[in-house]
Amino acid sequence: MYHAHMGAHMAAQAQERLRLEEETMTTYKHDKLNGNWEFKILRSATNQFKKPHVLQQVLQEERLGDWELVEKFDDGRLRFKRPAAARSQDQSRPRGYDPYRTLHGMSEGVMAVWIMIGVFACIGIALGIAWLAGAGF
Repeated sequence: MYHAHMGAHMAAQAQERLRLEEETMTTYKHDKLNGNWEFKILRSATNQFKKPHVLQQVLQEERLGDWELVEKFDDGRLRFKRPAAARSQDQSRPRGYDPYRTLHGMSEGVMAVWIMIGVFACIGIALGIAWLAGAGF
């Protein structure tokens, strides 16, 4: 139980570091924005943005909502901006497109579940092999 708690604590600290990094990396001069822009960060828990074809697909999808790429933080985070007036067109966007999505692909929670399943499967296989070896098979 202690290890699970420590793992959760370390994950929370990593999330906070990323949030603080994003805030310090994204200081914009107020006079350049004039309050006419909105921003979002699109995340990929599995760092899918390192793949050029995925990055191009995501950029094309985000153009549906008038979002333009401002910067690529890393292979897991992209910052977009669009004119605030673009909100008025959101009802007429293609069906299934969410202009405010902030996640591409698998969420961190789902990824954690798959990792845990993999770990337990490996432990089960190792125990099974050890049992068979001990049973003389």
